[in-house]
Amino acid sequence: MSQRRRVARAAFSATAATACLALATPAWASATIGLKSAHQGKKAGYFTQQCDDERFANLPDDHDGWHFVLPGKNSGSFETLTLTFSDGTNDVTVNIPDGSDAYPDFFYSTGGKDPRQIHAYLFTPAGWKLVDGSATISGTGDDFNVSHTCKGTVPKPTPTPTPTPTHTPSVSESPEPSESPSASESPEPSESPSASESPSASESPTPSDSASPTTSPSGGTGGGSDLPLTGVAVTGMALTGVALVGGGVALMTLRRRRDRITFTG
Repeated sequence: MSQRRRVARAAFSATAATACLALATPAWASATIGLKSAHQGKKAGYFTQQCDDERFANLPDDHDGWHFVLPGKNSGSFETLTLTFSDGTNDVTVNIPDGSDAYPDFFYSTGGKDPRQIHAYLFTPAGWKLVDGSATISGTGDDFNVSHTCKGTVPKPTPTPTPTPTHTPSVSESPEPSESPSASESPEPSESPSASESPSASESPTPSDSASPTTSPSGGTGGGSDLPLTGVAVTGMALTGVALVGGGVALMTLRRRRDRITFTG
């Protein structure tokens, strides 16, 4: 009897162990699910905006904040996520978790007695499009989805103004034409003072001075071919003046003599 009891106990223990393994197997298995199809090919602005989420507190202004969630009671927890984004030119693959890339990410647990890691956060440059994604989970499920986002501001392309400095030097090099100072060097024509030097003409008083005998010597010593002619004219004028003076003196003398004559009646 004791031997039968031992066999029965052994059989019961084996059955219990097998049952435990059978129940535990789903918890150890992992499954791969995809991103909800309605959320593929969308930008952050498409989803519900919830920038007041405290886990977006450190989100830069030029980045989009993404919150992914794993629905379903039997889905277990997120183990890894692989997401594909488009930056407008190329596709970029981002893994969660991955501390080696330039895109901050982290998991967030529900807490409580049976905590589950069903929340995932990611920051990407603003304007990126979520193309597709997949997730490895500890349970079973159909897909995961975007819960909400916080749209960032796409920076304006500042490099465009850079070409302008390259052109400005060429314009500033126009000093050559602007060297119109050479035209302003017209002081040469403005040296009309030479015309105002017509004082030489205004020195015409010299002919009027020719009545004085002092100018006649200058005419004789000039040595020019025209000076002798002017000398003869001056001499004639001088003789005429002497004659007039002599006549005047004679008239004055006669008048005085006349005044001295006493007429008697």
